[in-house]
Amino acid sequence: MRRSAVIFLFLAGFVLTGCPKRPPAPAPPIERPPFANPIDQILGILSFADTLQAKTSIRIDLVRNGEKQFFALNGSIFYQKPDKLRLLGYHPLGMGLFDALYRDGDFSILIPLQKTAFTGAMSQYEDVLKKAGEIQVTFSKNDLRDIPDRIRINLVEKEIEIDLHLKQMQVNQPLPDDAFLWILPEGAVERPLSDLLRGIK
Repeated sequence: MRRSAVIFLFLAGFVLTGCPKRPPAPAPPIERPPFANPIDQILGILSFADTLQAKTSIRIDLVRNGEKQFFALNGSIFYQKPDKLRLLGYHPLGMGLFDALYRDGDFSILIPLQKTAFTGAMSQYEDVLKKAGEIQVTFSKNDLRDIPDRIRINLVEKEIEIDLHLKQMQVNQPLPDDAFLWILPEGAVERPLSDLLRGIK
């Protein structure tokens, strides 16, 4: 699979959007659990801290053409209460793959390999979020520190699971001055977030 496709599969879970799988035949309507914005759920999991920064290992498990596959990335995460979240993803060899920022209800993501950034207000896409099918967000705690150190995002109908393992956590410590500073690199093009959502299949 091309590296860009792997990035899109991750973004489908992080942005939590995309077209639900088409059922093989008409079926009775499925009663879904009440909708809860997954990004709000992640913010809630991290809200035990005023600030947090950590290294992150990212594992993506999915079923493609009937075969189970997985991909592993490295990353960094920054959080500041109540609603600032940044996740950077890197190829295991160190190449930057994406830089995702959620701040005050707005979502921005830079894909360096494509020299393209997508931005938009998440509230504009709530209907799309609801159509993505059931999304389960769970967490587990570090046994020694009794704080969340693993977040799992499961897109049930799309058969995609994303595991974020937080390591070397610094809790309630000053964050870097540029932790949530969004500067578009020279030569990068900024496009509406809707363009990215149309590209995720």
